[in-house]
Amino acid sequence: MIPFLSNCKLYSDQMSNDMIGLELGLSTMDYYYPFMPMLANAASSWILSCPDEITREQKRIKRTMSIAETIASTDSSQYSGGSCISRSSSTSSLNSFPRLQFRDHIWTYSQRYLAAEAVEEAAAAMINADHDGESSTKEDGTTDGMKLVQLLIACAEAVACRDKSHASALLSELRANALVFGSSFQRVASCFVEGLTDRLAMVQPLGAVDNNSTAPTMNIMDIASDKKEEALRLVYEFCPHIQFGHFIANLSILEAFEGESLVHVVDLGMTLGLPRGHQWRQLIQSLASRAGKPPQRLRITAVGLSVDKFQIIGDELEAWAKDHGINLEFLVVESNLENLRPNDIKISENEVLIVNSILQLHCVVKESRGALNSVLQKIHELSPRVLVLVEQDSSHNGPFFLGRFMEALHYYSAIFDSLDAVLPKYDTKRAKMEQFYFAEEIKNIVSCEGPARVERHERADQWRRRMSRAGFQAAPIKMLAQSQKWLKNNTNVCEGYTVVEEKGCLVLGWKSKPIIATSCWKC
Repeated sequence: MIPFLSNCKLYSDQMSNDMIGLELGLSTMDYYYPFMPMLANAASSWILSCPDEITREQKRIKRTMSIAETIASTDSSQYSGGSCISRSSSTSSLNSFPRLQFRDHIWTYSQRYLAAEAVEEAAAAMINADHDGESSTKEDGTTDGMKLVQLLIACAEAVACRDKSHASALLSELRANALVFGSSFQRVASCFVEGLTDRLAMVQPLGAVDNNSTAPTMNIMDIASDKKEEALRLVYEFCPHIQFGHFIANLSILEAFEGESLVHVVDLGMTLGLPRGHQWRQLIQSLASRAGKPPQRLRITAVGLSVDKFQIIGDELEAWAKDHGINLEFLVVESNLENLRPNDIKISENEVLIVNSILQLHCVVKESRGALNSVLQKIHELSPRVLVLVEQDSSHNGPFFLGRFMEALHYYSAIFDSLDAVLPKYDTKRAKMEQFYFAEEIKNIVSCEGPARVERHERADQWRRRMSRAGFQAAPIKMLAQSQKWLKNNTNVCEGYTVVEEKGCLVLGWKSKPIIATSCWKC
């Protein structure tokens, strides 16, 4: 539990006259950075006014004496400090705004608490990364880590406020401290530094129109390179994230196929084009060895843009299925999900259809609900017996950059910490995974906007709401004991990973931080 309210550094010169977050414009992630125990020596927090991030809703909010303003005025004698950018709006200009409701205050503080927790836990992950040195070395590392956390936050704020000179100076200092082969937090910080650098390079004056267009893609692996494909293979081998998703998905598919002779799987994205079709090799083996007769025919339809890659996988799978006595028909539909039509999928009478989505549907979540709703409606028209959904369990799709940045820092700090427990510091495999796979996700979250931002991960609760609105009903996964046994028996999984059941979903986490969530849905 973070002693948030009692430890916040509130600025009396700003807070006594301006409503919380008005200048920051963070309606979904309103917060001032907390005074955390690990940052006890910090001189101050950074608060910047970002006029370009103020939303229409916030412009309609009236400045009133909120709960936090009362705290600010009470604490003004205890805390002192100044904001990086002075207040520019006058009191009189806010008098016409409507009054806030009590529920707005409650919601605001909930969001601030979550953001503060992300800051503290990301920093804690960094502190715990190197635990083999002497106590004096640990203290020095902690001090350096605190400085790195502060620099990252300050730089993100400067980039959000389009302060190029200040952001560039901070980036120079960050590059000297965020080492690619350093501690786990230094390594993840180096990826965020790349993202901030890319975002700063794209900063345009307020009101400027970005005319850059991007080619249509389904996911970051569609813009393929040998290094990225190798990194994806290594992630599959050394991280249990994708393997866990495949294991739970296949158990759900086998349950739906029980006793059926004509079975069909529509695979959206083919797990980012992961070579060799690992998920379907395991499924074919299970179908061949199931009680009773194997299915008369198994059809797999791959949906995506990487047609040549999919066809190679399909040829390999057909040979694998033949060796196991399974009649496999492999088809490819060349389309991204937005342009997919139900009649593109070849469906035979009396066959059981399953839709499989591994780390894919988040890529069609946009600023508006329209794109994802359209895709889900098309899937609903296919009337699958089950839709299997495996997604990153984190909130990287908020409307404001700073909120996304903090949530991503928390999430990827946990992932890099898990890699630190598996591979040594100078292992090239680890560096390839970090720099050519996870760094690509981080840079997309941090530096991209609009259609170019495809890594729009959301939490399981948000997916429940989206799926329910699209007409799907949750089919609880009752496989907790099996998944925990799988985790225990998997020799590639180190201690620290956990599996929990959460409202019918199974969630894989690292030291209590959710990483991957799996769920099943019926029409």
